[in-house]
Amino acid sequence: MNNYPPYYQQPDTDSRALDTRVSAVMKNVYLKMFFGLLVTALVSMWCASSQAVLSFYAAHSGLIWGVFIAEIVLVFVISGGINRMSSSTATLLFYLFAVVNGLALFPIFLVYTHVSIAKTFFITAGTFGAMTIYGYFTSQDLTKWGSFLFYALIGLIIASVVNIFTKSSTFDWIISIAGVLIFVGLTAWDTQKIKQMAAMAPTESAGKLATVGALSLYLDFINLFLYLLRFFGSSRD
Repeated sequence: MNNYPPYYQQPDTDSRALDTRVSAVMKNVYLKMFFGLLVTALVSMWCASSQAVLSFYAAHSGLIWGVFIAEIVLVFVISGGINRMSSSTATLLFYLFAVVNGLALFPIFLVYTHVSIAKTFFITAGTFGAMTIYGYFTSQDLTKWGSFLFYALIGLIIASVVNIFTKSSTFDWIISIAGVLIFVGLTAWDTQKIKQMAAMAPTESAGKLATVGALSLYLDFINLFLYLLRFFGSSRD
């Protein structure tokens, strides 16, 4: 989601002060994103290692759908209601989302080996890092990327739903490749978008922008990781 708050402040004429302000916001974005990923990882690993949690999920198989719905609701609440909530509330909701996402993702620790998960994480981190650096420093306007990638993402979701019923392994590989390419592109585009908004954001709105920016990049990272895991993940069986 990329519903950034509207800002109307004119760009600072002092380029040094502007760079400092943008740098501060971006550091906050990456810091929040990092802690969000850490929370998700810790929750997922705890769930996968807890027999009580596994037994509870096994006895309530429909619970996973409730978790997915809660994730969607939280994303829309944070991105859509960011202007009506305080910065601390937005941050709290972001970390709540990270916890809920951890509850949704813990099965990967039961399906894939820990070594392959760690390997995929580092591959994801390297790819994500390269693209977010590109998005931050490039002078190329990536606006056109956004429109294309949005429609590509919609197509990816539709294709994924269709493949639930067709169960085509070939189609699944095509979807996985497309997913990697889409989220690689979104990482660069979101980074540039957040940087542009940081350049115009008044000081009092910087915290909210950092939270929404962290959510966007967090989602890019998680989805990129999950698609790469299809290629590099090794089954525990």
